[in-house]
Amino acid sequence: MQPSPLNHPSRRSFLKYSAAALGTPLVAPLILAKSVTGANDKLNLAWVGFGNQGGGDLGACAGGNNIVALCDCDQNILDRGKKNFPNAKLYTDFRKMLAEMGDKIDGVGVGTPDHTHFAIAYMAMNLGKHVFVEKPLVHTLWQARTLRELAAKKGLVTQMGNQGHAFEGALLIKEWYQAGLIGEVKEVIVWTDRPKAGWGFNGNVMTAYPKAETPPKGMDWNLWLGPSTLNVGFSPAFHPTTWRPWWEFGCGGLGDIGCHTIDTPYWAMDLGAPDSVEVEMHGDVNPIHTPNGSVVTFNFPARGSKPPVKVKWYEGPSLPPAPAGYDGPAPGGEGGMIMVGENGGIFHAGMRPDSPVLYPKAKWEAYRASGDKQVPKTIPRTGGIHRDWLESIKNGKKSCSDFSYSAALTEAILLGTLAIRTGKTVKWNAAKLEITGNPEAAKWINPEARAGWRAKDLV
Repeated sequence: MQPSPLNHPSRRSFLKYSAAALGTPLVAPLILAKSVTGANDKLNLAWVGFGNQGGGDLGACAGGNNIVALCDCDQNILDRGKKNFPNAKLYTDFRKMLAEMGDKIDGVGVGTPDHTHFAIAYMAMNLGKHVFVEKPLVHTLWQARTLRELAAKKGLVTQMGNQGHAFEGALLIKEWYQAGLIGEVKEVIVWTDRPKAGWGFNGNVMTAYPKAETPPKGMDWNLWLGPSTLNVGFSPAFHPTTWRPWWEFGCGGLGDIGCHTIDTPYWAMDLGAPDSVEVEMHGDVNPIHTPNGSVVTFNFPARGSKPPVKVKWYEGPSLPPAPAGYDGPAPGGEGGMIMVGENGGIFHAGMRPDSPVLYPKAKWEAYRASGDKQVPKTIPRTGGIHRDWLESIKNGKKSCSDFSYSAALTEAILLGTLAIRTGKTVKWNAAKLEITGNPEAAKWINPEARAGWRAKDLV
């Protein structure tokens, strides 16, 4: 299915509310618009969706800035927002918010379920607003490409909420790899406990949509459905936290955690776009809900003198075997990553790169004892992904996980979700935005959206 320019636009709360790529670029280099304020001035921010993770993002960005508008389709969430941000104007529909408040807003945050990310960001960006969007950036391949191109065209400061991208561990891994500490890498192993366990997942694989129930008082279920053409009623199986396993609304365990755990090796090695993605199913293929235990292999081609790389992703309860020469902890827990180099490798536990180490252990101990011979820190430290977005807006700079990077990462992640969704290999032509040999996956490049949520309805 070829994309149409008029088609689809449409965790945990880590902070409490607080007032106090492609290898070859497809778009022009990003030229940022002039900063909207001085470096010490306050920004006027609006937030759409702030019940869980979005609430953490909102709290992280609120200090020292003005929260001028809040939007959520659940009145209970809005009431909470009003208590914490009494000067904010409240809305249930982001379209009305942007129409009425557009000239009073500098930046818009998006913390809604995956299937509505695009519509909100697309409308805000067309109005010239800087945007922060939770991961995964969008729900479809066409949406990722469209937002990437729009950000470049508009010169906007954009950021995806993959917090680990700004962690010290991520920067160290990239610096170690670039300095040649582990030599060339041809294999990366990543794993997660999702969807068998973890926030938003309970391990139950559903084969039918749940029976409709009465929505909570004050909730607009039609707005929650957003661009979806699926005729389903409210169910606690979807809202407030369990929408991620459903393909119609989320992107499974891979979409949830891949933007964290795959992000670091993807960025460190400038992997660009895979040319194919393979899948080993350890559960039945499921067209509506992610199964458990899938193993996905991303095949990234050579980059200049750099060799091809296989990134192998294991979903719970599947776990990878340890590679040859690895003497660290056995893969387990909520997730982790191993970059397998020709001269040892790099490991970190957990979904994000909190504390990376070299392996084998003898290599790590020798490096730690090397003092001033350690690899210098050459990548700028930003102080966190939220602070980086805010300061980039104020100073007219490019943010660390802007859409020129994070949209390309999201494209790769989404290709893996389509392999799981169809149970078949996905062959990808990034330049043409085209999937071959898997028509079931190809139809999800840019599926239709409801009227009022299509791209042409949002400009």
